[in-house]
Amino acid sequence: MKVTYYGQSCFLIELQGKKILFDPFITPNELAKDINADDIEADYILVSHGHADHTADLVPIASRTGATVVASFEIVDWLSKRGITAAHPMNLGGSWNFDFGKVKMVYAAHSNSLPDGTYAGTAAGFIITAGSKTIYYAGDTALTYEMKLTGELYAVDLAFLPLGDNFTMGVDDAVIASKFVNTNTVIGMHYDTFGFIKIDKEAAIEKFATAGVKLNLIEIGASQEFFV
Repeated sequence: MKVTYYGQSCFLIELQGKKILFDPFITPNELAKDINADDIEADYILVSHGHADHTADLVPIASRTGATVVASFEIVDWLSKRGITAAHPMNLGGSWNFDFGKVKMVYAAHSNSLPDGTYAGTAAGFIITAGSKTIYYAGDTALTYEMKLTGELYAVDLAFLPLGDNFTMGVDDAVIASKFVNTNTVIGMHYDTFGFIKIDKEAAIEKFATAGVKLNLIEIGASQEFFV
């Protein structure tokens, strides 16, 4: 599985022959100034919640690519009013089989609204099961005991976890989260974009390593292979 990082919490994963984009926030991100959002192709766009740092490029990319947007019912309804009809609404606890794998929408402890102030439902994360592998994309969230249930129900091979603190859990809580979901491989997200969420990368890697977990901090614009 190939993972490309576009900054903040935006990733493109290539899985089962499909391109799946998460939380597209590229154009306003100074750290992603070398990324052209118009060059990104996607078959699916998974949206964890409606904040601008997760949806800034959602409408233009969805419109251009025709990708199916997977998001809360409220976000899908908001998109329909902007001409985006290729969408699949979900809610917490629900799952659906797509042609790349099964997606379950799970709880994330975070506020949620769209850039114009519209209510966007409950913030969420996603558990993706494809073939023999399970991926947990936490979205913006605090550390929650719900994550322990994820670790009990699934064998999580790879977890995308926020690290930046202030708006989400920080590094120390993310280490605990990795143990709760029972994974030894983590991709960090939601860090360094703004002053409030800057981290010490070397210290973060060391804290995860001490816990027996590999923390991957992918450079913006770079790709990394997993499960090879």
